[in-house]
Amino acid sequence: MIRPLLHSLLFFPSRAIATTPATVGLAFDDVRFETEDGERLHGWWVSARAPVSGHVLLCHGNAGNVGDRVAHIALLAAAGFDVLAFDYRGYGQSSGRPSEHGTYRDARAARGALLRRPGVDGARVVYLGESLGGAVALALARELAPAGLILQSTFTSIRDMARLHYPFIPRALVPDAYPSLRLISELPVALLVLHGSGDQIVPPLHGEALFDAAPGPKRMELFEGAGHDDLIARGGERWAEAIATWARELDVTPARQDTG
Repeated sequence: MIRPLLHSLLFFPSRAIATTPATVGLAFDDVRFETEDGERLHGWWVSARAPVSGHVLLCHGNAGNVGDRVAHIALLAAAGFDVLAFDYRGYGQSSGRPSEHGTYRDARAARGALLRRPGVDGARVVYLGESLGGAVALALARELAPAGLILQSTFTSIRDMARLHYPFIPRALVPDAYPSLRLISELPVALLVLHGSGDQIVPPLHGEALFDAAPGPKRMELFEGAGHDDLIARGGERWAEAIATWARELDVTPARQDTG
């Protein structure tokens, strides 16, 4: 009973895709791929406008779908990054229903789809997770290490979020889902934390706690006055430049290449 209730409070998927990269003048490919448990997922591949600085696997947050992340994609492409943005099961054109372990499987499948794109260098792949997607990207990074991990507006755990937003649910009854604070101490790659100082959905203390617990190398950028849903609108080119600057400083070595 509690886990279905948690899912109804945690996942807010939308099927209708309102905008595409073409809306902002970007060419894109529809990408379809299958998960290990047979779900059919949908995503977009957008090539960099500038000489390629790297390849980003974009794991979006718990609401909407890829159509709500076109601004993210456009800024990254303009900053020199190829982008694979995808929808979890139950979102957009992807089959199935969302769940914690389902999103982990979805991210693994999306990574495989990214690495199969022509010209992708596995040693230059970074994961970018937004909000809940940060927890998904972190779990993937611990299992299959990228060149670096970006956590945007990411929470420490579902239990901590439930205590903040759903205090009527006893903590002991909330599953230990997306336990990012516990997992991040063993992160094997460089970390960039991006958070809005005015975020009331995931307060910045969550980002700060994740940053403090990460082993490093690490960097944190706080966007003054930005909230949870307007960080991209407020941060704009500064957001993209923070990512590009950090990515240029990553230690990209052959040992990190992985095409599996």
